[in-house]
Amino acid sequence: MNRMLGNPSVTIAVLTFKRPRDIDEALPLLVDQVARYDGAGTVLVIDNDANASAADVVGSHTDPRIKYVVESTPGIAAARNRALSETTTDLIIFIDDDERPSHDWLALMVGEYRKHPGTLGVFGLVDSTFGDDPDPWLVAGKFFERRKPPTGTSLDVVATNNLLLDMARLRELDLKFDNAYGISGGSDTMFSRQARQRGGTFFFCAEALVHDVVPEDRATRQWVLQRAHRSGNSWSRTQIDVIDSAPKRLAARLKLTASGLARVGFGIVRGTFGFVTRNLSQRAQGARNIYRGAGLISGAWGHTHVEYARKQ
Repeated sequence: MNRMLGNPSVTIAVLTFKRPRDIDEALPLLVDQVARYDGAGTVLVIDNDANASAADVVGSHTDPRIKYVVESTPGIAAARNRALSETTTDLIIFIDDDERPSHDWLALMVGEYRKHPGTLGVFGLVDSTFGDDPDPWLVAGKFFERRKPPTGTSLDVVATNNLLLDMARLRELDLKFDNAYGISGGSDTMFSRQARQRGGTFFFCAEALVHDVVPEDRATRQWVLQRAHRSGNSWSRTQIDVIDSAPKRLAARLKLTASGLARVGFGIVRGTFGFVTRNLSQRAQGARNIYRGAGLISGAWGHTHVEYARKQ
């Protein structure tokens, strides 16, 4: 849809699961983005709770541009796919319910998209902040810092917490999110790998910023280290899953295992150095290296780290 004269129509899709306060705060900001956009726009809420726990909160926002849908199949991949199937606009932009867009976020995302005819998507910057003073160990370890390449940089892997997708291009490439990663996490990584294999391209926009306030239950050493393990685990699993021959898969498993062992070894050395020199940054980043390396190894051999398991 890059050749259109006017601005493309847009759906802002926000997924939620039992976070009424977050979705209540996010909706007015997203509606404001659509209201100021020079084109047609909709805010789509996908409630991944079969009991429709967000219905009352969303219903209290009466703007006709808000659409509410319940996706009862558990998992973030199912919710993302439901958002895709509900979208009839030219573009869809995913944003998390605990993120808050900067003032010109929507216009900047679409503007960058229009600079790259034929592209599949644009990924914007996510900046994490803390509600209270965080553990210095978390800050020293840079667990919530994200890379910031120049605007216009081509990306191989993208997350979906600030991602624009061209719906026509998406259909051409026959892409959707893999439900096998719905509970474990990593469906965005798998989506990215499949997109790149099929000729899809992604570009970065540093100016299209969203702010993410880290919730208290994630601002812990245990959570960030488990996330590092899951990240390594899903990286290996997705790399194996896109390979279609047994010999190549075995070679990839061995390579990922070697990479994981090297990362664990480096992490041990780094952490020990940090302990001896009382360098908090080296200690924290050493622990991160160890956990991600262990995740790479476990994922290479088929173990699945389940990040989004739900209590029955």
